[in-house]
Amino acid sequence: MSKPPKVMFEWSLIPEADREAFVAELDEIREELKAGLGDEDLAHLKAVERFGRACTALGLATCWIAPNPVSAAALSLGRSTRWLLMHHIGHRGYDKVPGVPARYTSKVFGRGKRRFLDWADWMVPEAWVYEHNVLHHSYTGEEEDPDLIERNATVLREQGLPMAARYGLLVLLGLSWRSTYYAPNTMRTWLNRPSELKRRARDEDLPDPEDARTTDGELKRALWRRCYAPYGVLHFGVLPAAFLPLGPWAAFSALCNSVFAEALTNLHTFCVVGPNHTGEDLYRFEDRPEDRAEHLMRQIIGSVNYRTGTDPIDFAHLWLNYQIEHHIWPDLPMLKYRQAQPRVEALCEKYGIPYVQEGVFKRVKKMMDVAVGKTSMRWFSRGQKTGAVA
Repeated sequence: MSKPPKVMFEWSLIPEADREAFVAELDEIREELKAGLGDEDLAHLKAVERFGRACTALGLATCWIAPNPVSAAALSLGRSTRWLLMHHIGHRGYDKVPGVPARYTSKVFGRGKRRFLDWADWMVPEAWVYEHNVLHHSYTGEEEDPDLIERNATVLREQGLPMAARYGLLVLLGLSWRSTYYAPNTMRTWLNRPSELKRRARDEDLPDPEDARTTDGELKRALWRRCYAPYGVLHFGVLPAAFLPLGPWAAFSALCNSVFAEALTNLHTFCVVGPNHTGEDLYRFEDRPEDRAEHLMRQIIGSVNYRTGTDPIDFAHLWLNYQIEHHIWPDLPMLKYRQAQPRVEALCEKYGIPYVQEGVFKRVKKMMDVAVGKTSMRWFSRGQKTGAVA
């Protein structure tokens, strides 16, 4: 396994006054963005939703003819769009947009009976919100971050397999990761959240909340009941059955296209989600930030942007190409990240804070290199008050 590369950034060298000025300028940008919330943001959201629904409609209209790439790709884009919408709406990105309909707010979208109308995915929306919005965003790059790939891939990095085999296993994961990784991980963290452990310990008269942690059997039952069965029945049962009146071949074709779409959706989301915080030029952290300035700095040096600037580019990346701006301000609409990106990049250059932006395919390669143990991430060491390797 390679050693972590030498670190090029030392936070301690930035004067305290500059850190305060950096935060003040970021706050100024945020206030300008908030003041500009309005019809443009809502119209943009609806346009993205319409495009996704049009893709789904095209996929359904052609899925019964025969197994074909057009239908599979269209169904996949429709599913990816629902995830995209959940990501930004679930982050309260549109809660404060004037005149926003309730169905586009975080308390309504995908919740309760609207789950399969808004976001029919493998994950329970409430579980994803807790795992992603609360834990991942609060502890980005730290040991408590549930999505820290370098740590989660420890077995793959250290099991001694040939590198070609490691990369092959990672590709297989990429084709199935929403069901094999994300659904179990979100459900596990949600069932074991502190408030739930305290409730269960109280109800079961247990002395220690840790004694109430979900067992493997309980997790499996919850996964099948809340995640696997509903998703599988909908996409691989109801969907092909709807075409049975057209004959067995139509139903078989619909099933094949739904399965192909599933693989494409997994691969698409894996390639734009996984590299967001993983690479030999990004940082992970051994402790908590000491103040808000450091918290914001960590969101920047622990995240990466892809190409940005237009709706086609942004949609292809599911708006995860603005990951730096999103981690600084998780609760802004998609359009605001595009407006903020050049200003944030210029601000980072002004204050000497690394701002990483690179093509998504290069970032996928860097993420995979870390996951298989070919390279390692940088460590930001609190002990030395610098970015030096611990």
